[in-house]
Amino acid sequence: MPQRRALIIGGSLGGLIAAHLLRGAGWDAVVFERNAEDLLSRGAGIGTHPHLIDILRRAGIAFDDSMGVPVATALALDRDGKVALRQETVRMMSGWARLYRSLRAPLPADRYVLGHALERVEQDDAGVTAMFAGGARARGDLLVGADGIRSTVRAQYLPHAQPVYAGYVAWRAMVAERDIPESIRAEIFECYAFCLPEGEQCLGYPVPGGDNDTANDTANYTANYTAMGRRAYNIVWYRPTDPATTLADLCTDAAGRCHGMTIPPPLIRPDVIASIKATARARVAPQIAEIFARAEPFFQPIFDLESPAIAFGRVALLGDAAFVARPHVGAGVTKAALDAASLADALIAHGDDLGAALARYQREQIGFGRGLVALGREEGAYISAQLKPPHERRGAELPRDIHSLMAAHQASRDRVRALAAARGTR
Repeated sequence: MPQRRALIIGGSLGGLIAAHLLRGAGWDAVVFERNAEDLLSRGAGIGTHPHLIDILRRAGIAFDDSMGVPVATALALDRDGKVALRQETVRMMSGWARLYRSLRAPLPADRYVLGHALERVEQDDAGVTAMFAGGARARGDLLVGADGIRSTVRAQYLPHAQPVYAGYVAWRAMVAERDIPESIRAEIFECYAFCLPEGEQCLGYPVPGGDNDTANDTANYTANYTAMGRRAYNIVWYRPTDPATTLADLCTDAAGRCHGMTIPPPLIRPDVIASIKATARARVAPQIAEIFARAEPFFQPIFDLESPAIAFGRVALLGDAAFVARPHVGAGVTKAALDAASLADALIAHGDDLGAALARYQREQIGFGRGLVALGREEGAYISAQLKPPHERRGAELPRDIHSLMAAHQASRDRVRALAAARGTR
C-alpha cells in the first residue's frame, strides 16, 4: 500500500508539530510555508504547559533545560515599583524561535518548502490538491490548514468565520539580559512580574535570548557586566485601543498609508514608539518601564476567533487557523500541539477511514477550542470593557485587583488542563 501523504499548509509551530507527529504515524508529511525566507527570526516569549512538553517529546524533541528559563517567583509591582505581592510559582518560559529551531532542524529539507502561498484547495474521492500562487500544485490524501489567524484554508471553507477584535492591543518588547541595568536585573529578572495600571495589564518574564540561548553566567559574573547571562526579558503590555481612531492611527505608517488593523513592526512610526515609551514611564512600574525603554517595541491587536467546524472532507484546520484564544491563557502553542496530537491519534485509530478519523478529530478538539476562547475572553474582559461606559460593565468586566489577577495567573494552567481533559466529552 502506498504511503499516505499529508499536505500541511503553514510552517509555524503548529504545522511543524503536526508534521513530526504525522510522520511518526507513518504518513509522508510535507510542510508548505508562504514566506520565502525561514521564520527563525520571528516570534516572542511563550509559556509552556505540561501537555506541550509531553507532545514535543513525543515528536522527538528533547525538551530539557536548554529549551526555556525556569521561573519560581511571581510578583506584583505597584506604580512606584514596590513589591505589592509575591508568590511561588512553577513556570518554564520559552521562546517561539527556540521551539521553531528545535522542530525545524530534524525535518528533512525537502519536506519543508518555502515560498508557496496557497490560493485554493480542490478535493475529490481520491485525494486533495493544493493550488499555489505561480501555478505550483501538490497532491495528497489529507490537507492540514495550519496557516494561522488569516488562514487561506479556513477562508475557503468558512468565509464568514472572521477574527473579532477584542478592543485592545498587546505591546511587546524584548531586551537582552546584558542590556538591563544590574539593579533591575537583580530585582526582577528571574521573576514573572505583573503591573496593573488602571484599565490595563502589563507583565514581564525571562525567556531564551536572541540567539535562543538560555545560559546564565551569573556564577562567573565579576566586574564585567557583559559576562552576565545570555537570556532576554520579554514584556507584554495590554492597552485598550479604540479601533476607529487610536488603532487606525497606530497602523498608519510615515507615508500616511493605513495598513488596516495591523502593521508590520518596521513600519510603526517613530513618534508612535516615542509616545508609548513615554507612556510606559508614566503608567507602569519603573523597572518594567526602564526595560521597555531599551527595546524596539511593536504591537499586536488582540482577536478572538471561533470556527463552527474544523473538518471538511479531506481537509482539517489546526491551531490558530481554527480557534484563536487571547494570549492571557498562555496556551496558543499548547492548543496547536494538542490539535496535532489529536489528529495523529485519530488517523492511527481509524486506519484507512479518513472520514471517521476527521470526525473524531473534530469531536475532540472543537469543544476544547471553544473553551479556550471563552477562558481568554474572561481573562481579558476587564481590558475590553474599558471601551464601554462604566455603568454598562458587568461581572469580569469590573475592575480587578492585583490579588485576583495573581490568583487567575496561578489557576490558568489548571483550567487549561481541565479543558484538555474534557476533550470529546461535550
